[in-house]
Amino acid sequence: MSHMSSVNAKNLQKLADSIVKHVKHFNNSEVLCLIKLFNVLMGEQSEHRVGNGLDRGKFRSILHNTFGMTDDMIMDRVFRAFDKDNDSNVSVKEWIEGLSVFLRGTLDEKIKYCFEVYDLNGDGYISREEMFHMLKNSLIKQPTEEDPDEGIKDLVEITLKKMSILAFERQAFQDTTEN
Repeated sequence: MSHMSSVNAKNLQKLADSIVKHVKHFNNSEVLCLIKLFNVLMGEQSEHRVGNGLDRGKFRSILHNTFGMTDDMIMDRVFRAFDKDNDSNVSVKEWIEGLSVFLRGTLDEKIKYCFEVYDLNGDGYISREEMFHMLKNSLIKQPTEEDPDEGIKDLVEITLKKMSILAFERQAFQDTTEN
């Protein structure tokens, strides 16, 4: 029995060693703990699963129960951002790499991650329509006389104007520092 557990411990350590090379924000012992957590979560998954990872339903359940997410569209987009190989399962490596950015990523990494979540059609741009759909599903609707869609459209326009101003200021700053 102890031989079996030592073989298992060696395999877990070997897996952790291979994953930690690709993850910036976790050390080896943290990766090992995340692998163990992943295995516990996998054990809770139904026997009928296909593939080798967390399926969409289990992943959404984790997002809801652990991070308090409730919006279906956001949870699906986060699942897609984690599922890098698009096999409809989040592998242990995808799980740890995703959590690395999600929990401890730099501002630039988190911006890139959020962009990936909001770029619904994957064309490299976030359109007014994509922003509208994401905000419409994630904002709490207030019982007012005003059409809630109009308020969301206004919010999208304000956001785009602020982003344009920031992009302009950033470009002006870069131009002055280059000269």
